[in-house]
Amino acid sequence: MGHLSIWSFPTRIVFGAGAAKQTGAEAARLGSKHALVVTDKGVMGAGLFAPIEASLREAGITWTIFDGVLGNPIEANVHDGVRAFQESGADLVIAIGGGSPLDVGKLVRLGIHHHRPLAEYDDAIGGDRYITANVPPMLALPTTAGTGSEVGRSGVVTLDVNHRKTVIFSPHLLANAAILDPELTRSMPAFLTAATGMDALTHCLEAYVAKGDHPMADGIALEGIRHVGRYLERAVKHGVDLEARGGMMKAAMMGAVAFQKGLGACHSLAHPLSSEHGTHHGLANALCLPAVCAFNAEVAGARLAEVSVLLGGEASPAGCVEAVRRLRERIGLPGTLTQAGVPRGNLDRLADLAFQDACHQSNPRPCTRDDLRALYEACF
Repeated sequence: MGHLSIWSFPTRIVFGAGAAKQTGAEAARLGSKHALVVTDKGVMGAGLFAPIEASLREAGITWTIFDGVLGNPIEANVHDGVRAFQESGADLVIAIGGGSPLDVGKLVRLGIHHHRPLAEYDDAIGGDRYITANVPPMLALPTTAGTGSEVGRSGVVTLDVNHRKTVIFSPHLLANAAILDPELTRSMPAFLTAATGMDALTHCLEAYVAKGDHPMADGIALEGIRHVGRYLERAVKHGVDLEARGGMMKAAMMGAVAFQKGLGACHSLAHPLSSEHGTHHGLANALCLPAVCAFNAEVAGARLAEVSVLLGGEASPAGCVEAVRRLRERIGLPGTLTQAGVPRGNLDRLADLAFQDACHQSNPRPCTRDDLRALYEACF
């Protein structure tokens, strides 16, 4: 018997303008009486909770708000959320926001009945074997169009023990339903729209060229890239364009479905930029993606050429590098690490951290630590 592949696409997704008004009905479907709303100050300040609140009230469901999630979540955010869940007597997590609240929401569920230190659940050391189905249900409502965390099966958090962004991964962490309402992304400013959109593109592109055989992920990745090419610039320049907003929500969701196949070197480069320098994850990806495409050209040329065409470029690997650069420029993002405020002096530490990051293991071209250092160099 040859090598077996296992493919899985299980999330229930409710999509469309006004979908947030279904939150109460979805919560009731899960038998909930009291929800813990996991979110951040930005979401609450932007008034995005209003339609959700109305629908919970209508369904007779009470709630407690935990809005203590940071932009790059740390372990304390998870422990505080677990305590809020237990003290409020909640039976459901409703996570609302960008990737950070959605990830923290998943890890709060984990912490209710799983009591090991979070570091022991680290996916890189096989921690998923400790994660069981004994987690409370969760609804996920993204307010950005980037991470696709609403359909992902992992939470990323910076741990106390190593100060490293750590992936905790299990199918048991999938949300019971994702509610995708383009109206919740309308208030995203242009920079955030651009940066999160480039995150979605990077997920799709890295998954498409990643090692391994996963035709469903490949097909979804290509369709996600097509959506980015069609809608990202529109969403950045005309924030009220609900069709473009919806198109980018689909692209983000498809990116996260696709990257169960694997990611690549770009994500390994991006993660330390966030943990060391606070660079927005989507921006970090946007800064590194052209160099990584060029690096992968010799082994993934045909696929990169296909990606290029979907982004309006020439059918070649060089065309893909150029198309990504042009898109980045059109949506107003900086083009170099220097412009993004990353100091050159930290290169060796960044390269060490990037090499420790597991994402590059599925990159189509193997990467040494020195390769990763040279890729950083190319991004200045």
